[in-house]
Amino acid sequence: MAEAAVDLEPWLETLREIVAAHRLPEPGAWSRWRTSAEGRSCGVDPYGCADAANLLYTLGELPRKPDERSAAVEVLREFQEADGGLFREQTHHPLHTTAHCLAALELFDASTRHPLSALAELEEPGAVSKFLAALAWRDDPWLASHEGAAVYAARVLAGEASAAFQAEYFAWLAAEADPRTGLWRRGCVEPPFRWGASRFPQLAGTFHYLFNHEHARRPLPYPAALVDTCLEIFRSDPYPLGSALVGFAEVDWVYCTTRAFAQSGRRRSDVQSALRSFSARYLEFLDALDWDATPGAGDLHAIFGAVCALAELQRVLPGSLVSRRPLRLVLDRRPFI
Repeated sequence: MAEAAVDLEPWLETLREIVAAHRLPEPGAWSRWRTSAEGRSCGVDPYGCADAANLLYTLGELPRKPDERSAAVEVLREFQEADGGLFREQTHHPLHTTAHCLAALELFDASTRHPLSALAELEEPGAVSKFLAALAWRDDPWLASHEGAAVYAARVLAGEASAAFQAEYFAWLAAEADPRTGLWRRGCVEPPFRWGASRFPQLAGTFHYLFNHEHARRPLPYPAALVDTCLEIFRSDPYPLGSALVGFAEVDWVYCTTRAFAQSGRRRSDVQSALRSFSARYLEFLDALDWDATPGAGDLHAIFGAVCALAELQRVLPGSLVSRRPLRLVLDRRPFI
């Protein structure tokens, strides 16, 4: 007997109200947070503006009027530095902020005012390999992947990534994937870890390189092994997946599982069972969400991560999650979240 479908509309209607509450009086401007705190402002913010666009695209409600679209584009463009072309914000590495804003601009078929001259040196032969090799693969793979994924995504979105740069980028990643786990980077995936027993930071790091592979239509080096790793993490990892806070961890796991399975066909029944079990757990968590108290629930950027997970679950579990308009995962259009 087929499981009963879950109607997402009540939750999505609350989401629409939350997004609207982040809108500022200036046309095209959005805040990231609903409440101010130390280091946080309710003023216009690059992640607020970018993630408002991301969420509205996911809902199928991106502005269509030319003046509204133009205003959103111009506000985002204002965050770019003329010297070097980067975007900056206090909570993320500038490379992450740059790629994230460029990815939001792409939803409007727009780009930046200035070239990414700060990254031009990565076009030199061997430069991107050296950059990737120097990242903190063992000690901080999750945050380090923001940089490692962003240098590809930002340069591709800006139209500045040559074929040679892209070939070197993916060749390095192919050589450095771990064949036993499917994770990046080999030699850095065995305990002990600085952050404890959880392997989830490594999976979250791997997610960022995986979506670049998906965008470029590149094969994953070891997709079957990655499926095994994802299932083991779901079964036994101590990270509180889908039950404690609003953020990106859930889409990291879901996307790695679904896309590795799509390239390998590995353990179909186990994958389907895990995805359905996770979906039920996550929907229960979201349905009981306290928007004023749950960590991440007042942050438009973190909310976007949660909605990405729903979009991918809706795609891979047909008929299980229904909405008036099918949710659209931004990663199916362009890289980076």
